[in-house]
Amino acid sequence: MLYRCFLLVALLLAPHLAHAARIVVFGDSLSAAYGLRPEQGWVRLLQQQLGSTHQVVNSSLSGETTAGGLARLPAVLRQQRPDVLILELGGNDGLRGLPLPAMQDNLSAMVRLAQRAGARVLLIGMALPPNYGPDYGAKFRQVYDKVARRHKVPLVPLLVAGFEQDLALFQGDGIHPVAEAQPRMVRNVLPALTPLIARK
Repeated sequence: MLYRCFLLVALLLAPHLAHAARIVVFGDSLSAAYGLRPEQGWVRLLQQQLGSTHQVVNSSLSGETTAGGLARLPAVLRQQRPDVLILELGGNDGLRGLPLPAMQDNLSAMVRLAQRAGARVLLIGMALPPNYGPDYGAKFRQVYDKVARRHKVPLVPLLVAGFEQDLALFQGDGIHPVAEAQPRMVRNVLPALTPLIARK
C-alpha cells in the first residue's frame, strides 16, 4: 500500500520534474536590481511568476562589461550548471564607448561557452540614450541582432521595450528602471524564455 502511494506521488510529480529548469540570469545593474530592494527587481519577480517548478539564480553584477562577464562566466557555469542562461550584458560597454567589435566578440564567446556547457541561451538587448548619437546607437543595437543570428539564439531586442521613452519609469539617472517598471521587464522576457524552459 505504501509503495502504491509513493508510485502515485511520483507519477503526479513526473510532468513537473521533467520540465524543471535551472535558469541563471547573467547581467549587469539592470538585472541586479540597482537602486531597488532585491525583491523588487525583475529577476526576483520572474521567479515569482514561474513559481517553484523552476529555479532562477541571479548572477548579475552592477557595472559589469562584456569583457568582465566573459572572464567571470566559466566559474558561474561550473558552479550553477544552468539549463538556461539569460545573457543581459553590453549596456556598460555602450555607455563607456567601448569598441563594438570587442563587445560582439565577447557576447559571442559567452554564448559559445554556455552552449558548450549544455545551456540554452536567451540574449537580451539594450539601447543607448539618444545623446550617444543615432549612428553609434544603431550599431550598438545591431550587435545583439548579429550575435543572435550567428548563434541561432532567441533575442529579446530591448529589455525596457514599451516604456523606454517614459522618464517617469526610470530612476534619476535615466538608465535604471524604477520598481513599478520591473514587472514590465518580466513581461518582455517571458515570451522568449517560455519555449526554452519547456524543453529539457
